[in-house]
Amino acid sequence: MKSEARTPSLSRRKAASSATTRTSAPAGPSAQTLQQYQAALQLMQAGKYEKAVVAFDKMMPTATPEIVERCRMYLSACQRQMDRNKLQFDSLEERYDYAVSLLNRDYFEEAREQFQEILAERPEADFAYYGLAVLAAVTGQSEDCLEALGHAIRLKDRNRLQARSDADFQTMLDDPRFTEMLYPEVS
Repeated sequence: MKSEARTPSLSRRKAASSATTRTSAPAGPSAQTLQQYQAALQLMQAGKYEKAVVAFDKMMPTATPEIVERCRMYLSACQRQMDRNKLQFDSLEERYDYAVSLLNRDYFEEAREQFQEILAERPEADFAYYGLAVLAAVTGQSEDCLEALGHAIRLKDRNRLQARSDADFQTMLDDPRFTEMLYPEVS
């Protein structure tokens, strides 16, 4: 009887092992999906929540269920951060100060967005044009610098005097158009 008892257990083991070899393990995420996932995580960690949301959303249709679940979790976290980070300014001057702080920390695109939001609300805001001129000078965009500084000076001539002593315009000193703008000939 002992031999009979062993036979059924051996056959069960064989059946179980053959069943596992017949069913393949679920396919893991593709290399491209993993790269997209990693890029989205890096955006999130860098505090670029809006871009991270776009990246997570883009990869969800082709991701494995495990990755999709993680993406949903990170999307929720990004949304909480964006809701928390919605800035409220009591004045355009406060927004300008914030934009300058972004500029000083080399967050150029974010600073540009703030200056442009000021101009959207008040198109005659000379200080926002001045900020855009500084941003353009610092990032090596001389045409944009000249255009924005020209607007700032047309709106308030004191911007010409301020620009003469502003160290942020060092890269523009060799441009004769810049010099002409700051030191126009007296007629």
